Amino acid sequence: MIFNQQRERDIKTLFSTSKDISTNTFSSEQIKDLPDPVQRYFTYSLEEGQHYVSFVKLKHTGEFRQNENQKWMPIEGVEYFTTEMPGFIWIGKISLLPLVWITGIDMYLEGKGAFQIKLLSIITIADAPKGKELDESELMRWLAEAPLFPTALLPSSFLRWEPVDSDSAKAIINYAETNIEVLFHFDKEGKIVQMTADRYRAVDNSFVKENWFGHYSDYAQTNNMMVPWNIEVSWNSEVLGNFTYAKFKIKEIQHDNPVKY
Repeated sequence: MIFNQQRERDIKTLFSTSKDISTNTFSSEQIKDLPDPVQRYFTYSLEEGQHYVSFVKLKHTGEFRQNENQKWMPIEGVEYFTTEMPGFIWIGKISLLPLVWITGIDMYLEGKGAFQIKLLSIITIADAPKGKELDESELMRWLAEAPLFPTALLPSSFLRWEPVDSDSAKAIINYAETNIEVLFHFDKEGKIVQMTADRYRAVDNSFVKENWFGHYSDYAQTNNMMVPWNIEVSWNSEVLGNFTYAKFKIKEIQHDNPVKY
């Protein structure tokens, strides 16, 4: 994965602005008043006394496409997260030809979102307009990927849960003057198997809000937590219908050991 000085500065900023909360530990007392499926999830995913995750680094492979008529392209990526203050930086690389590639940079840093696509990691070919729509969209991505570090989904100063039914509940975040909600769906064992939300999508230098879906599978114990190692993400619109655009397979995940690029 190719990094430039700006990306390295962004990663350092990400980790320097969020505190280490790994001395905090999970107790079943924390979840006794949560909606039933959410209690089921934490009982499944966390052990009593589990230390909170503060920082995350992961690597993934997978497939990506921009529209339903485009062929799937191989992708590899690296992503960094913080949890005490929600934040992430994702850098993905798609190889078009042996010596030609594009790089996607997606981030939520200090309460602000950013998204760029660069050719050969140098030439900017897409740059999403900054503002409240992008801030909301990127914070929503952070929340949708939080099952990769389950303690981040515990109630906090900025996150709460609302009941919906026996197999679903809403996670609601109010952070940095941005409000979002994601509906999570749980199976009988307690795994999060799907999320749904209305999310802003950048289209032709503007934003449209569309239905957004994620599917989680291949759960495995990772640092004493149960996390999904496969994630698929789709849009649903009146024009396109269901359109899956990303299939990510986690290859490596580190909790609280983040700052090696």
